[in-house]
Amino acid sequence: MAEDGTSKSLGHHEGTDWNDAFQWDVREDCEVRQILDRIADKWSLLVIALLDDRTMRFTELKRMIDGVSQRMLTVTLRQLERDGMVERTVHPIVPPRVDYALTELGRSLHATVQSFVLWTEQHQEDIAEARSRYDRDAGRLADAETAATGATAATAIAAG
Repeated sequence: MAEDGTSKSLGHHEGTDWNDAFQWDVREDCEVRQILDRIADKWSLLVIALLDDRTMRFTELKRMIDGVSQRMLTVTLRQLERDGMVERTVHPIVPPRVDYALTELGRSLHATVQSFVLWTEQHQEDIAEARSRYDRDAGRLADAETAATGATAATAIAAG
């Protein structure tokens, strides 16, 4: 039974507490999820960060984003353009020149991206420590599982 002020339908958040982990529809075809998937991927975040208050050519973006393929950058820019985050300007010269810039919508998202990057920078050491601890503990667990599997096999061979 739904609490007062909450909807029984997934994806409907009017009147719900924004701290609720299920504030949006988690189904794959949910539009909010699709937008989050698009703008929160690593290439989109980097493009949005680099285009802050600056127009850039494709080759500049490609050079500045280590590890991105030409195809992946093309796909990312097209998706961001489709979503209204980036505008593409083609200059009718030879060779053709194409510039990319954030739209007003993209600039409004940039502040959120900057907050995300700042949080990451502030907590990178905590995350590195947590990863080391996890990897160390996972290694112990794997060693224990291997030992248990070996003991079970030895018992089966001795009984056989």
